[in-house]
Amino acid sequence: MLNEYYEQGFGGRVKFWTGDMEVEAAALEQLRRVSFLPVLAGHIAVMPDVHLGTGATVGSVIPTQGAVIPSSVGVDIGCGMIAVRTNLTASDLPESLAKIRSQIERDVPVGFNAHKSDPKIKDFGLTGMQLDQRRSNLLSRFGGLRIMRKVKSFEEGRMALQIGTLGGGNHFIELCLDQNQQVWVMLHSGSRNVGKTIGEAAMEQARLHIRSLGIEKIDRDLAWLSEGTEAFDEYVEALHWAQEYAAINRDVMLVLVLNALRHALPDKTIWTVDEAVNCHHNYLSKESFGGKSLWITRKGAVSARKGQMGIIPGSMGAKSFIVCGKGHEAAYCSCSHGAGRRMSRGEAKRQYTLEDVAAQTAGVECRKDAGVIDEIPTAYKDIDAVMAAQADLVEIKHVLKQVLCVKG
Repeated sequence: MLNEYYEQGFGGRVKFWTGDMEVEAAALEQLRRVSFLPVLAGHIAVMPDVHLGTGATVGSVIPTQGAVIPSSVGVDIGCGMIAVRTNLTASDLPESLAKIRSQIERDVPVGFNAHKSDPKIKDFGLTGMQLDQRRSNLLSRFGGLRIMRKVKSFEEGRMALQIGTLGGGNHFIELCLDQNQQVWVMLHSGSRNVGKTIGEAAMEQARLHIRSLGIEKIDRDLAWLSEGTEAFDEYVEALHWAQEYAAINRDVMLVLVLNALRHALPDKTIWTVDEAVNCHHNYLSKESFGGKSLWITRKGAVSARKGQMGIIPGSMGAKSFIVCGKGHEAAYCSCSHGAGRRMSRGEAKRQYTLEDVAAQTAGVECRKDAGVIDEIPTAYKDIDAVMAAQADLVEIKHVLKQVLCVKG
């Protein structure tokens, strides 16, 4: 649902799918700066989970022509979600899920950690074999990424062992129940340290490029790379590689989590129902809109073309949604990537206590310590309000409620 109030202040350069929700002043100012960039090719589409971000506003879709803005994609290139329905139902789960959480945390490294050796994804049938081949092919192409020659030092071996790892921050692994009490596995992660390295290298190249053009009044966080330059080609090549890394990372983790479930529930035969939904929500793509070939940056947004499946998670104590896109062209066929933060991590830590975390995650098997206070559910927007604001962008197919959450 378009928000006409915010539309009025941007002269058609920004369109808001925020319903009646308020947008923070800092995010509006950030959108204003992006809207005046000379490489912008159309309007910015703002999703209902919008909030201030680094480089560009989280929950925005930015079309450019003849250039790309590395900081608008950011450092977690290809960050996104994967979810799959299993044959299990709520009655198949034990009363306490602590054993399952412990098994997942043993099998999937979190935070800065990596696997100690290649995860044995070959053991899990045809999907695992295909994943092993995809992983090997991906790693074999890493040495050809020209942008990495600008990086002083990088642990290639560690990068390989971070495939199938969660990371930190708001990344998570969850077991959820849908409206029919079927068990889903859902997780959120990206391209780990290699994506961060590529993103930072490209941002530095963009700043050098803008300086070479003699442009001084552009925000350094919004510097771009012009199409046709060597730096542009190097970034796009590496970015596509990192987006593939992120997707494979999620695929491998999904297999590891399913295997952890099999270990924790040895008396159950576990398989998946339907194909997994695997979608980026922090990425760059070449797409056609209005008869123009554009670079579309989704900064905290999901592709929602007509019939395309996507995932919109809530916070660690709220609902999540499996959705089907409606293909709304004015929104560049996009939707929100989640609930969106309503307060900073620092503010959440100042405002909430461990007792608040325990109360708001009651019934969820998860960490309830000081390290997750900044992920407390009320630090995020109301997911129901977010979904109502984008009713013309997506159709809800499944409503999920987590019963177990592993945080990075």
